Amino acid sequence: MMTPVKKVNRFFMLLTAPLFGLLLCLWFYHPQVEFKLDLQPYTAAAGPVEETAALQQKLAAARNSATATLESISASAQLYKQTTNTMNAIVTTAVAQTARPERIYNRRITSKLGIPADVVNSDRITIELYRLNPGNYKAYALKIKLKDAAAMKMSLAGSSAQGGAGAETTLHAVNRYGATAGINAGGFADQNGKRYPLSTTVVNGNFVNGFEASYKDLSFVGLSRSGELIGGKFSSRAQLEALDPVFGATFVPVLLKNGVKQSIPLKWQLSPQRAPRTVIGNYKDDQLLILVADGYNEHGNSGATLQELQNKLFNMGVIDAYNLDGGGSASLIFKGKVINKPSDGQLRKVPTNFLFFK
Repeated sequence: MMTPVKKVNRFFMLLTAPLFGLLLCLWFYHPQVEFKLDLQPYTAAAGPVEETAALQQKLAAARNSATATLESISASAQLYKQTTNTMNAIVTTAVAQTARPERIYNRRITSKLGIPADVVNSDRITIELYRLNPGNYKAYALKIKLKDAAAMKMSLAGSSAQGGAGAETTLHAVNRYGATAGINAGGFADQNGKRYPLSTTVVNGNFVNGFEASYKDLSFVGLSRSGELIGGKFSSRAQLEALDPVFGATFVPVLLKNGVKQSIPLKWQLSPQRAPRTVIGNYKDDQLLILVADGYNEHGNSGATLQELQNKLFNMGVIDAYNLDGGGSASLIFKGKVINKPSDGQLRKVPTNFLFFK
């Protein structure tokens, strides 16, 4: 049996045993223990203050970049504006230079006509009315610039279904369609108490009585869809259709073609020699010139000869010209008034009229 003293000794032995074991290990292994003091400067980890400063630097850099970009865009916009202004100035100058020959040519035409007695001007048409008195006859002239081909039409008194049988004065046609000006157009033939347009007649692109090849001295005159005066003698419908006529009528004779005077048949020089006349022609810039000569009768001793009108048109620079129906048919309406003095004492009723619209 263990005495109390032994128990106490045993307790202290158990208590100190680990310490002695550690001392024995240190005795046998002799570890080199070194104590060093790190004197390097201490660097703290990045905190909120440092992060804010870095973000501000990035924002400043972005702001500077944006400012530079805006300045570059502004400079590019300014350069674009300057370039656009320069190009617009060049275009304006080019347009003015392009129109200059046209203005010069028009002044040459006008100088031979004199001062217009009246003018109608719109975005569709320009009509200038002149009074002429060359000495041997008295006449009126219309110089017309078609800015829109649809500003000129041809009226047909009778319906196409009836072959155009019918007649009306030029003034009536002008008022019926609300036109600004009008002249008589093609010839006619009377049959069974009805008045029909002579030979080939085209209205709204349709042939009223079909196509009839030009015979004797007859010729066709009208307007193409592009607004050009067309005319002459045609041996086939296809030949005429190639010019794309929108309207036209027939009479006799051709006075000028491509700037060359055409031979006037002796019959038309003498029967009658002088008479009221209506002729139509065009300049090289497609302006139209219409002359309506006054005469107090159809007996050959008043009005103009075809040679006189041919020479007048030629000297004015007209390149193509055609004689329309004359005598008592010759009529000129301008702004609702009868300008010429009809030889019948009143306007004659005719099947076709050329009308001009403002």
